[in-house]
Amino acid sequence: MLLSPQAERNCEDLCSVLEDVLEDQSHRQLFALELGSGTGQHVIRFALKMPFITWQPSDIKEESRDSIKAYIAASNAKTVLQPVHLDASEPWEKWAGLPRSSCDVIVAINLLQYSSFKTAQVYAINGTITPSCNELLDAELRKMNPEWGLPDIDVLRQLAYGNGIRMERMIEMEEYYKCLIFRKL
Repeated sequence: MLLSPQAERNCEDLCSVLEDVLEDQSHRQLFALELGSGTGQHVIRFALKMPFITWQPSDIKEESRDSIKAYIAASNAKTVLQPVHLDASEPWEKWAGLPRSSCDVIVAINLLQYSSFKTAQVYAINGTITPSCNELLDAELRKMNPEWGLPDIDVLRQLAYGNGIRMERMIEMEEYYKCLIFRKL
């Protein structure tokens, strides 16, 4: 099993946000897709805290999917499906055969900075990155891949709106992270 100290640190805060956002839906069974599940630590904790949700973890890396499988086995989590290979940069039709209407919740943690945006994660707001330590993170990401970097919240908001989703709110988290909550229009 892979272990991420950052995932351990922020897991409870992320659970609290999800529990708050999904509280009004807890009376029914939901299906959630986690994009870029990484080690599997988050999805297992989410499943244990929110048993009314069936979780579909995914990752592009085989090593991560193996770690997720190990966490599922070790935790005996009943509402976590086996991880699937999913490249979130591909069109929806290639997303592990999941129909668009199948997902009640989609979770992406620390994933967008590794995406090709040309402009609970660190974001730029109106093109400004704060504090200065995040400028260094942005520069390091762009050095690894020029298409990566901290996405601008306004660009995300516009992109979401163009796809029938609105940004409902932004929640400030520890260590300058922000959790963006989007809902279907």
